[in-house]
Amino acid sequence: MRLRTALLATTLMAAAPVAASATTITGPYVDIGGGYDLTQSQHAHFAGDAGGEGGGSSTYRHKDGFTGFGSFGWGFGNGLRAEVEGVYNYSQINHARNGAANSTRGSDQSYGGLVNVLYDIDLKQFGIDAPVTPFVGVGAGYLWQHYNPTTSMYQNGGSTRLGGTNGGFAYQGIVGAAYDIPNVPGLQVTTEYRMIGQPGSFVDGSYSGTSISAPSGHRSTGNVNFDHRFNHQFILGLRYAFDTAPPPPPPAPIAPPPVVTPARTYLVFFDWDKSNLTARARQIVAEAAQASTHVQTTRIEVNGYTDNSSARGGASGAKYNMGLSIRRADSVKAELVRDGVPASAIDIHGYGEQHPLVPTGPNTREPQNRRVEIILH
Repeated sequence: MRLRTALLATTLMAAAPVAASATTITGPYVDIGGGYDLTQSQHAHFAGDAGGEGGGSSTYRHKDGFTGFGSFGWGFGNGLRAEVEGVYNYSQINHARNGAANSTRGSDQSYGGLVNVLYDIDLKQFGIDAPVTPFVGVGAGYLWQHYNPTTSMYQNGGSTRLGGTNGGFAYQGIVGAAYDIPNVPGLQVTTEYRMIGQPGSFVDGSYSGTSISAPSGHRSTGNVNFDHRFNHQFILGLRYAFDTAPPPPPPAPIAPPPVVTPARTYLVFFDWDKSNLTARARQIVAEAAQASTHVQTTRIEVNGYTDNSSARGGASGAKYNMGLSIRRADSVKAELVRDGVPASAIDIHGYGEQHPLVPTGPNTREPQNRRVEIILH
Protein backbone atom coordinates (compact mmCIF):
# COMPACT_ATOMS: atom_id res chain seq x y z
CA MET A 1 0.00 0.00 0.00
CA ARG A 2 2.83 2.41 0.83
CA LEU A 3 4.49 1.78 -2.55
CA ARG A 4 1.22 2.29 -4.42
CA THR A 5 0.52 5.60 -2.64
CA ALA A 6 4.00 6.97 -3.29
CA LEU A 7 3.83 6.04 -6.98
CA LEU A 8 0.48 7.83 -7.28
CA ALA A 9 1.91 10.98 -5.64
CA THR A 10 4.85 11.01 -8.04
CA THR A 11 2.54 10.61 -11.04
CA LEU A 12 0.30 13.49 -9.94
CA MET A 13 3.29 15.78 -9.44
CA ALA A 14 4.57 14.99 -12.92
CA ALA A 15 1.15 15.65 -14.45
CA ALA A 16 0.60 19.09 -12.88
CA PRO A 17 -0.55 21.63 -15.52
CA VAL A 18 1.88 24.38 -16.42
CA ALA A 19 2.62 26.82 -19.22
CA ALA A 20 5.59 28.35 -21.14
CA SER A 21 8.70 26.71 -22.59
CA ALA A 22 11.05 24.26 -20.85
CA THR A 23 14.80 24.61 -20.37
CA THR A 24 17.22 22.49 -22.39
CA ILE A 25 20.45 21.75 -20.50
CA THR A 26 23.70 22.44 -22.30
CA GLY A 27 26.96 22.20 -20.38
CA PRO A 28 27.58 21.56 -16.67
CA TYR A 29 24.92 21.23 -14.00
CA VAL A 30 24.57 20.13 -10.36
CA ASP A 31 21.67 18.24 -8.80
CA ILE A 32 20.76 17.50 -5.18
CA GLY A 33 17.73 15.74 -3.76
CA GLY A 34 16.25 13.66 -1.02
CA GLY A 35 13.12 11.80 -0.11
CA TYR A 36 11.45 8.61 0.97
CA ASP A 37 13.15 5.21 0.68
CA LEU A 38 11.19 1.96 0.71
CA THR A 39 13.31 -1.21 0.72
CA GLN A 40 11.65 -4.44 -0.26
CA SER A 41 11.68 -7.33 2.22
CA GLN A 42 14.82 -9.52 2.02
CA HIS A 43 15.39 -13.14 2.90
CA ALA A 44 18.58 -14.23 4.63
CA HIS A 45 19.92 -17.75 5.21
CA PHE A 46 22.37 -18.37 8.05
CA ALA A 47 24.90 -21.15 7.56
CA GLY A 48 25.27 -21.66 11.31
CA ASP A 49 22.75 -23.12 13.80
CA ALA A 50 20.40 -20.17 13.99
CA GLY A 51 16.86 -21.30 14.66
CA GLY A 52 17.88 -24.92 15.05
CA GLU A 53 20.48 -27.43 13.99
CA GLY A 54 21.70 -27.08 10.41
CA GLY A 55 21.14 -23.34 9.99
CA GLY A 56 18.19 -21.01 9.84
CA SER A 57 16.58 -18.24 7.81
CA SER A 58 15.07 -14.86 8.51
CA THR A 59 12.98 -12.31 6.64
CA TYR A 60 14.11 -8.71 6.98
CA ARG A 61 11.06 -6.47 6.55
CA HIS A 62 12.16 -2.89 6.09
CA LYS A 63 10.09 -0.03 7.42
CA ASP A 64 10.42 3.71 6.87
CA GLY A 65 13.63 5.10 5.46
CA PHE A 66 15.10 8.06 3.63
CA THR A 67 17.55 8.76 0.82
CA GLY A 68 19.75 11.65 -0.28
CA PHE A 69 22.00 12.24 -3.26
CA GLY A 70 24.17 14.80 -4.99
CA SER A 71 25.38 14.70 -8.58
CA PHE A 72 27.43 16.62 -11.11
CA GLY A 73 26.59 16.24 -14.79
CA TRP A 74 26.87 17.53 -18.32
CA GLY A 75 24.07 18.24 -20.78
CA PHE A 76 24.81 17.82 -24.49
CA GLY A 77 22.07 20.17 -25.70
CA ASN A 78 20.11 17.45 -27.50
CA GLY A 79 18.30 16.05 -24.46
CA LEU A 80 21.08 13.61 -23.53
CA ARG A 81 22.85 14.02 -20.17
CA ALA A 82 25.52 12.13 -18.23
CA GLU A 83 26.31 12.51 -14.53
CA VAL A 84 28.26 11.14 -11.59
CA GLU A 85 26.24 10.65 -8.42
CA GLY A 86 26.88 9.99 -4.75
CA VAL A 87 23.99 8.45 -2.80
CA TYR A 88 23.10 7.55 0.79
CA ASN A 89 20.15 5.35 1.87
CA TYR A 90 18.87 4.49 5.35
CA SER A 91 16.15 2.01 6.31
CA GLN A 92 14.69 0.75 9.59
CA ILE A 93 14.14 -2.97 10.21
CA ASN A 94 11.48 -3.53 12.81
CA HIS A 95 8.91 -6.29 12.70
CA ALA A 96 7.50 -9.03 14.91
CA ARG A 97 5.29 -12.07 14.50
CA ASN A 98 3.77 -14.04 17.38
CA GLY A 99 5.20 -11.53 19.82
CA ALA A 100 8.82 -10.80 20.62
CA ALA A 101 9.67 -14.49 20.38
CA ASN A 102 9.74 -14.15 16.58
CA SER A 103 11.01 -10.69 15.72
CA THR A 104 13.79 -8.66 14.08
CA ARG A 105 15.07 -5.25 15.20
CA GLY A 106 17.75 -3.04 13.66
CA SER A 107 18.58 -0.81 10.67
CA ASP A 108 20.80 -0.71 7.62
CA GLN A 109 22.49 1.84 5.37
CA SER A 110 23.86 1.85 1.85
CA TYR A 111 26.16 4.39 0.27
CA GLY A 112 28.36 4.73 -2.78
CA GLY A 113 28.47 6.15 -6.28
CA LEU A 114 26.84 5.58 -9.65
CA VAL A 115 27.23 6.86 -13.20
CA ASN A 116 23.91 7.79 -14.82
CA VAL A 117 22.86 8.41 -18.41
CA LEU A 118 19.57 10.31 -18.80
CA TYR A 119 17.43 11.67 -21.59
CA ASP A 120 15.20 14.76 -21.37
CA ILE A 121 11.99 14.49 -23.39
CA ASP A 122 11.15 17.62 -25.38
CA LEU A 123 7.39 18.08 -25.14
CA LYS A 124 7.41 20.53 -28.05
CA GLN A 125 7.70 17.61 -30.45
CA PHE A 126 4.26 16.57 -29.20
CA GLY A 127 2.84 20.08 -29.59
CA ILE A 128 3.09 20.90 -25.84
CA ASP A 129 4.75 24.19 -24.85
CA ALA A 130 5.27 23.97 -21.07
CA PRO A 131 8.09 24.64 -18.54
CA VAL A 132 8.27 20.96 -17.57
CA THR A 133 10.72 18.39 -18.91
CA PRO A 134 10.08 14.68 -18.31
CA PHE A 135 13.20 12.53 -18.24
CA VAL A 136 14.23 8.88 -18.00
CA GLY A 137 17.59 7.33 -17.19
CA VAL A 138 19.64 4.37 -16.09
CA GLY A 139 22.71 4.11 -13.89
CA ALA A 140 25.30 1.66 -12.65
CA GLY A 141 27.91 1.77 -9.93
CA TYR A 142 29.03 0.41 -6.57
CA LEU A 143 27.25 0.54 -3.20
CA TRP A 144 28.37 -0.54 0.25
CA GLN A 145 25.72 -2.14 2.44
CA HIS A 146 26.15 -1.68 6.19
CA TYR A 147 23.98 -3.43 8.77
CA ASN A 148 23.86 -1.79 12.15
CA PRO A 149 23.59 -4.51 14.86
CA THR A 150 20.37 -6.30 13.89
CA THR A 151 18.98 -9.09 16.04
CA SER A 152 16.46 -11.77 15.05
CA MET A 153 14.69 -13.80 17.73
CA TYR A 154 13.16 -17.23 17.02
CA GLN A 155 10.37 -19.18 18.71
CA ASN A 156 12.78 -21.95 19.78
CA GLY A 157 14.74 -19.42 21.82
CA GLY A 158 17.53 -19.11 19.27
CA SER A 159 18.77 -15.80 17.92
CA THR A 160 21.07 -14.31 15.33
CA ARG A 161 22.93 -11.05 15.53
CA LEU A 162 23.88 -9.51 12.20
CA GLY A 163 26.37 -6.69 11.55
CA GLY A 164 29.07 -5.58 9.17
CA THR A 165 29.71 -3.93 5.82
CA ASN A 166 29.93 -5.37 2.34
CA GLY A 167 30.07 -3.75 -1.11
CA GLY A 168 28.99 -4.78 -4.57
CA PHE A 169 27.59 -3.84 -7.95
CA ALA A 170 24.41 -1.76 -8.07
CA TYR A 171 22.16 -0.42 -10.81
CA GLN A 172 19.17 1.88 -11.01
CA GLY A 173 16.32 3.07 -13.22
CA ILE A 174 15.09 6.68 -13.07
CA VAL A 175 11.91 8.42 -14.24
CA GLY A 176 10.99 11.98 -13.33
CA ALA A 177 10.24 15.52 -14.42
CA ALA A 178 11.95 18.90 -14.02
CA TYR A 179 9.99 22.14 -13.57
CA ASP A 180 11.49 25.53 -14.47
CA ILE A 181 11.48 28.16 -11.71
CA PRO A 182 10.19 31.46 -13.19
CA ASN A 183 12.69 34.30 -13.58
CA VAL A 184 15.66 32.12 -12.48
CA PRO A 185 17.30 30.77 -15.66
CA GLY A 186 18.82 27.33 -15.18
CA LEU A 187 17.14 26.52 -11.84
CA GLN A 188 14.64 23.65 -11.79
CA VAL A 189 12.67 21.66 -9.23
CA THR A 190 12.75 17.91 -9.89
CA THR A 191 10.52 15.02 -8.86
CA GLU A 192 11.77 11.47 -9.37
CA TYR A 193 11.06 7.82 -8.83
CA ARG A 194 14.14 5.58 -8.61
CA MET A 195 14.52 1.85 -8.30
CA ILE A 196 17.94 0.64 -7.10
CA GLY A 197 18.84 -3.01 -7.45
CA GLN A 198 21.80 -4.93 -6.01
CA PRO A 199 22.14 -8.42 -7.50
CA GLY A 200 24.78 -10.66 -6.02
CA SER A 201 25.95 -8.10 -3.55
CA PHE A 202 25.29 -10.42 -0.65
CA VAL A 203 26.79 -13.90 -1.03
CA ASP A 204 28.11 -16.44 1.44
CA GLY A 205 30.66 -14.79 3.66
CA SER A 206 29.13 -11.32 3.38
CA TYR A 207 28.25 -11.13 7.06
CA SER A 208 29.06 -12.99 10.20
CA GLY A 209 26.35 -14.00 12.62
CA THR A 210 26.28 -15.63 16.05
CA SER A 211 23.71 -18.37 16.49
CA ILE A 212 22.46 -19.40 19.92
CA SER A 213 20.26 -22.45 20.12
CA ALA A 214 18.41 -22.21 23.43
CA PRO A 215 17.80 -25.94 23.98
CA SER A 216 21.46 -26.90 23.57
CA GLY A 217 23.01 -23.53 24.46
CA HIS A 218 25.22 -23.94 21.39
CA ARG A 219 26.95 -20.87 19.97
CA SER A 220 28.36 -20.67 16.45
CA THR A 221 29.57 -18.11 13.97
CA GLY A 222 28.56 -18.53 10.36
CA ASN A 223 27.95 -16.83 7.04
CA VAL A 224 24.79 -15.18 5.71
CA ASN A 225 23.41 -15.26 2.15
CA PHE A 226 20.91 -12.56 1.05
CA ASP A 227 18.66 -12.54 -1.98
CA HIS A 228 18.30 -9.64 -4.48
CA ARG A 229 17.79 -6.24 -2.86
CA PHE A 230 15.50 -3.49 -4.25
CA ASN A 231 15.11 0.10 -3.05
CA HIS A 232 12.11 2.17 -4.23
CA GLN A 233 12.69 5.90 -3.81
CA PHE A 234 10.50 8.99 -4.21
CA ILE A 235 12.60 12.13 -4.41
CA LEU A 236 12.21 15.91 -4.53
CA GLY A 237 15.28 17.85 -5.67
CA LEU A 238 16.84 21.01 -7.09
CA ARG A 239 18.94 21.19 -10.24
CA TYR A 240 20.96 24.11 -11.57
CA ALA A 241 22.42 24.33 -15.07
CA PHE A 242 25.29 26.82 -15.26
CA ASP A 243 25.24 27.63 -18.98
CA THR A 244 21.51 28.05 -19.42
CA ALA A 245 20.85 31.37 -21.12
CA PRO A 246 17.42 32.98 -21.04
CA PRO A 247 15.44 32.28 -24.20
CA PRO A 248 15.86 34.93 -26.91
CA PRO A 249 13.03 37.43 -27.19
CA PRO A 250 10.60 36.76 -30.00
CA PRO A 251 11.42 38.64 -33.20
CA ALA A 252 9.78 42.01 -33.52
CA PRO A 253 6.87 42.00 -35.92
CA ILE A 254 7.77 43.34 -39.33
CA ALA A 255 5.68 46.34 -40.19
CA PRO A 256 4.03 46.05 -43.60
CA PRO A 257 5.39 48.46 -46.18
CA PRO A 258 3.33 51.61 -46.58
CA VAL A 259 0.70 51.42 -49.26
CA VAL A 260 1.72 53.68 -52.11
CA THR A 261 -1.20 54.97 -54.11
CA PRO A 262 -0.22 55.23 -57.77
CA ALA A 263 -0.43 58.65 -59.38
CA ARG A 264 -3.63 59.39 -61.29
CA THR A 265 -3.33 61.14 -64.65
CA TYR A 266 -5.92 63.12 -66.61
CA LEU A 267 -5.35 64.28 -70.25
CA VAL A 268 -6.75 67.55 -71.54
CA PHE A 269 -6.48 68.07 -75.35
CA PHE A 270 -6.31 71.39 -77.25
CA ASP A 271 -7.03 72.61 -80.73
CA TRP A 272 -4.09 73.52 -82.95
CA ASP A 273 -2.29 76.66 -81.81
CA LYS A 274 -4.87 77.21 -79.03
CA SER A 275 -4.58 77.42 -75.22
CA ASN A 276 -8.22 77.94 -74.33
CA LEU A 277 -10.25 75.07 -72.92
CA THR A 278 -13.03 73.34 -74.80
CA ALA A 279 -16.20 72.18 -73.02
CA ARG A 280 -14.86 68.63 -72.90
CA ALA A 281 -11.56 69.90 -71.51
CA ARG A 282 -13.35 71.78 -68.70
CA GLN A 283 -15.26 68.59 -67.86
CA ILE A 284 -12.00 66.59 -67.53
CA VAL A 285 -10.42 69.33 -65.38
CA ALA A 286 -13.46 69.25 -63.10
CA GLU A 287 -13.12 65.46 -62.71
CA ALA A 288 -9.47 65.89 -61.74
CA ALA A 289 -10.34 68.60 -59.21
CA GLN A 290 -13.02 66.43 -57.63
CA ALA A 291 -10.68 63.41 -57.48
CA SER A 292 -8.05 65.48 -55.67
CA THR A 293 -10.49 65.98 -52.79
CA HIS A 294 -11.38 62.28 -52.47
CA VAL A 295 -7.88 60.81 -52.83
CA GLN A 296 -5.03 61.73 -50.49
CA THR A 297 -3.10 64.06 -52.78
CA THR A 298 0.21 65.65 -51.79
CA ARG A 299 0.99 67.39 -55.07
CA ILE A 300 -0.75 68.17 -58.38
CA GLU A 301 1.47 68.41 -61.43
CA VAL A 302 0.23 70.16 -64.58
CA ASN A 303 2.45 69.61 -67.64
CA GLY A 304 1.80 71.28 -71.02
CA TYR A 305 2.83 69.93 -74.47
CA THR A 306 2.51 70.74 -78.19
CA ASP A 307 2.98 68.83 -81.40
CA ASN A 308 6.03 69.64 -83.61
CA SER A 309 4.11 71.87 -85.99
CA SER A 310 4.07 75.59 -85.32
CA ALA A 311 2.25 78.71 -86.34
CA ARG A 312 5.69 80.21 -86.78
CA GLY A 313 8.20 78.64 -89.03
CA GLY A 314 11.94 78.46 -88.80
CA ALA A 315 14.04 78.29 -85.67
CA SER A 316 11.55 80.33 -83.68
CA GLY A 317 8.92 77.59 -83.99
CA ALA A 318 10.28 75.45 -81.13
CA LYS A 319 10.54 78.52 -78.87
CA TYR A 320 6.97 79.50 -79.76
CA ASN A 321 5.71 75.99 -78.96
CA MET A 322 7.46 76.09 -75.55
CA GLY A 323 5.55 79.23 -74.66
CA LEU A 324 2.32 77.70 -76.02
CA SER A 325 2.75 74.65 -73.78
CA ILE A 326 3.14 76.90 -70.72
CA ARG A 327 0.01 78.91 -71.65
CA ARG A 328 -1.95 75.64 -71.94
CA ALA A 329 -0.69 74.57 -68.48
CA ASP A 330 -1.68 77.98 -67.05
CA SER A 331 -5.18 77.60 -68.48
CA VAL A 332 -5.63 74.24 -66.82
CA LYS A 333 -4.28 75.55 -63.49
CA ALA A 334 -6.69 78.48 -63.56
CA GLU A 335 -9.59 76.10 -64.19
CA LEU A 336 -8.49 73.84 -61.30
CA VAL A 337 -8.41 76.84 -58.98
CA ARG A 338 -11.93 77.80 -60.12
CA ASP A 339 -12.97 74.23 -59.27
CA GLY A 340 -11.69 74.62 -55.68
CA VAL A 341 -8.09 73.35 -55.85
CA PRO A 342 -5.64 75.54 -53.88
CA ALA A 343 -3.19 77.27 -56.22
CA SER A 344 -0.31 76.44 -53.84
CA ALA A 345 -0.88 72.72 -54.47
CA ILE A 346 -0.35 73.01 -58.23
CA ASP A 347 3.01 72.93 -60.03
CA ILE A 348 3.06 73.76 -63.76
CA HIS A 349 5.66 72.91 -66.39
CA GLY A 350 5.92 73.49 -70.11
CA TYR A 351 7.75 70.95 -72.28
CA GLY A 352 6.87 72.21 -75.77
CA GLU A 353 7.46 69.59 -78.45
CA GLN A 354 9.23 67.16 -76.03
CA HIS A 355 7.78 63.79 -74.95
CA PRO A 356 5.12 63.30 -77.64
CA LEU A 357 2.46 60.68 -77.04
CA VAL A 358 2.53 59.73 -80.70
CA PRO A 359 5.86 59.86 -82.58
CA THR A 360 5.54 61.72 -85.88
CA GLY A 361 7.61 63.18 -88.64
CA PRO A 362 8.70 66.83 -88.59
CA ASN A 363 6.13 69.62 -88.81
CA THR A 364 3.19 67.25 -88.27
CA ARG A 365 -0.07 68.20 -86.66
CA GLU A 366 -1.00 65.47 -84.15
CA PRO A 367 -4.04 66.12 -81.85
CA GLN A 368 -2.84 63.68 -79.11
CA ASN A 369 0.41 65.57 -78.74
CA ARG A 370 -1.43 68.88 -78.15
CA ARG A 371 -2.24 68.19 -74.53
CA VAL A 372 -1.89 68.97 -70.83
CA GLU A 373 -1.32 66.16 -68.34
CA ILE A 374 -2.84 66.60 -64.87
CA ILE A 375 -1.02 64.23 -62.49
CA LEU A 376 -2.35 63.74 -58.94
CA HIS A 377 0.51 62.56 -56.63
